[in-house]
Amino acid sequence: MDDETRRLYDAGMTIPEAFVPLLTTQKSFAHLATVMPDGTPQVTPVWIDFDGTHVLVNTAVGRLKDRNLSARAEVGLSICDPDNPYRYLAIRGRVVERTLEGAEDHIDQLAQRYLGSPYPFRKENEVRVLFRVEPLKVSAQG
Repeated sequence: MDDETRRLYDAGMTIPEAFVPLLTTQKSFAHLATVMPDGTPQVTPVWIDFDGTHVLVNTAVGRLKDRNLSARAEVGLSICDPDNPYRYLAIRGRVVERTLEGAEDHIDQLAQRYLGSPYPFRKENEVRVLFRVEPLKVSAQG
């Protein structure tokens, strides 16, 4: 492991510029940790995006992620670089917005990035919802 890989960044609330592509252009999966009603953690791999301020998470209304994020705003995200698993970004934050506006278009944009096509997994009567997560603590390595 080289010195660059060993270096650990404690970026406070800021996503280091060198790590922004993990959130915006690379096919990086995030592991999203939410809090269940009984206080236990629940973790799900998700596609992610970044608007320059907030991490964006898209899901369907009524899913466990939606229920947990709507009821309890605290989240954790762990994102590994798909090209180097020793390079990663860890974010602790809180949901600052839940909206249906733009969520359908956003899932198609994510699918284009991750799959190269519009979102193919829609279910009949499914409604998409978009969450904006404010980073409160950011750490990165690599």
